[in-house]
Amino acid sequence: MTMVLVLALAGAVGGGTSTALAEESRPPADRQLLFYNHAYGVLDRETADAIEHSGYLRTFADFQVRTTTGADGQTWTGRYLLGRETYLELFGVGDLPGQDGTFGAAGTGLSTERAGDLATVIQRLRDQGIAEPVRFRQTRDFGDGVPVPWFDAVFTSARYDAFGAWGMEYLPEYFADPRGNTEPASYPGDVGRERYLSDGYQDRLMRDVTYIRLAVTEADLANTEPLLRAGGFVVRPVAGGVLAVRGGTTLRFDAVPREEAGLRQVGLSLNRAVEYRHEERIGRSTLVVGPGSRAVWTFAGTP
Repeated sequence: MTMVLVLALAGAVGGGTSTALAEESRPPADRQLLFYNHAYGVLDRETADAIEHSGYLRTFADFQVRTTTGADGQTWTGRYLLGRETYLELFGVGDLPGQDGTFGAAGTGLSTERAGDLATVIQRLRDQGIAEPVRFRQTRDFGDGVPVPWFDAVFTSARYDAFGAWGMEYLPEYFADPRGNTEPASYPGDVGRERYLSDGYQDRLMRDVTYIRLAVTEADLANTEPLLRAGGFVVRPVAGGVLAVRGGTTLRFDAVPREEAGLRQVGLSLNRAVEYRHEERIGRSTLVVGPGSRAVWTFAGTP
């Protein structure tokens, strides 16, 4: 699944159980509502092609290359590394239309775990002064030409330079369609990430995305911060940008000129500890696995 097309469409119109239940102990006004779902990045063609044809990634992660049809017949082909609750989606230059297909374009989807929480996020945005959050419903076509409601999304603005973040909530109609290969609900109102993703990660080394570092323009960062706060993240200033913590995955944003924007680094947890350090060069990126139960994937800047 990609949200870059959701961003484009919105612009045109102007834990699974463990994570969710851990938040129940927080006071209602302070409860985490949004959790890192996935991020995407547009990479140089050499790196994107190397990722697509990497034999190592197919043993390291639940790795897929697939084409999806969304609202209004929009299609996109992405390279996916799928975990237990989170995933990563990667494109090459030109894989997407217009500005969304340029080097350094990126985005992050933050999703609810409980039905109805997106409405609270929208109210929190309004409380921060975002009078008219941009709302959009994405659908998915499984090949029969009949769009199935997939998720509702909200953005703080329809304008962006190269990066967009959105809040999202999966819909009951999608979970009810057997073609989605989703899991049964684990608790009342379960619309969570672990239910949405399959258990294919169990047969590979990668478990989840624990850290994302993105370089974004100041304007895109300004649009992102209200959504992070509305979702319950704690946003802290750091040298050159901000750090968003809480919710299981740490998000780091560096404010840069547009020509320096893009996906920079991904931290991953593993299903088991590995004894030795392994370094895998994939195009102009480097994936370092171990020692221990962590991996770090670093992406090059401007080609």
